[in-house]
Amino acid sequence: MRTIQFREAIAEAMSEEMRRDESVYLMGEEVAEYNGAYKASKGMLDEFGPKRVIDTPIAELGFAGIAVGSAMNGCRPIVEFMTFNFSLVGIDQIINNAAKMRQMSAGQFPMPMVFRGPTASAGQLAATHSQAFENWYANCPGLKVIVPSNPYDAKGLLKAAIRDNDPVIFMESEQMYGDKGEVPEGEYIIPIGVADIKREGTDVTIVSFGKIIKEAMIAADELAKEGISCEIIDLRTVRPMDYDAIINSVKKTNRLVVLEEAWPFASVASEITYMVQERAFDYLDAPVQRITTADAPAPYSPTLLKEWLPNAGDVVKAVKKVMYR
Repeated sequence: MRTIQFREAIAEAMSEEMRRDESVYLMGEEVAEYNGAYKASKGMLDEFGPKRVIDTPIAELGFAGIAVGSAMNGCRPIVEFMTFNFSLVGIDQIINNAAKMRQMSAGQFPMPMVFRGPTASAGQLAATHSQAFENWYANCPGLKVIVPSNPYDAKGLLKAAIRDNDPVIFMESEQMYGDKGEVPEGEYIIPIGVADIKREGTDVTIVSFGKIIKEAMIAADELAKEGISCEIIDLRTVRPMDYDAIINSVKKTNRLVVLEEAWPFASVASEITYMVQERAFDYLDAPVQRITTADAPAPYSPTLLKEWLPNAGDVVKAVKKVMYR
């Protein structure tokens, strides 16, 4: 298979779906003339023209509302937020209209739309530009939430999201757009709601998603040197969540560590922990451990930011704790 960047996988997914279906269009800040803030829509304006690749003003509430209305009228909009921090300006349209319109209309208005863009931290961007809202959006019935960790998953899941008849929150990372990975030339779709075992193991289950899963991979390599075998599950989709994949792994390993780049209170890790204690309590040989950011706004200082973020060392410590070592 060829090797391409994460941003190229995103652009390919959108372009292929726009060729396939004329009702699909892209809009957001700098997606057209500038080829995307992160070059994830490079060349799309030239191919599809300004009616289907639309530069918007800095007005997230406005263009999120336009997308909702166009979805109700048969279009399949892809809305790019420069970061999901800025989605808070348009969150009323996402939560109160996109997520609820299908139910409130008794199914008369499917809402086939994707809100995509980067989530979480990306270096020294300080408190208001370093937030992860996966758990916020996953808390809302009517929304699907996808957070891929590599180019292959990103392309297959974005194509599935664009074809889905419900609104999908598709979260990327500014620090992953340059990541490279193998992606096949031909058509493929990854179903929404299916986790992936990125590494087989027998001693402990580590569940994660998005770019922070790289820290779990680094930790697993270190722990292997000490004879500890880690199974790493990439959720890929936060909602609907593949609980069965997690439960089946915990029944095998009897230990669970959850790694998430978000604040601890009411986190995705909290939801996973609850479901495991409900469905696999008797299989646990140790309390579940969760690793998150510090329970504080992200600092600007590089020294403090390093302490705020979870890292491979934190994963090693958590795994050794559940292993009683």
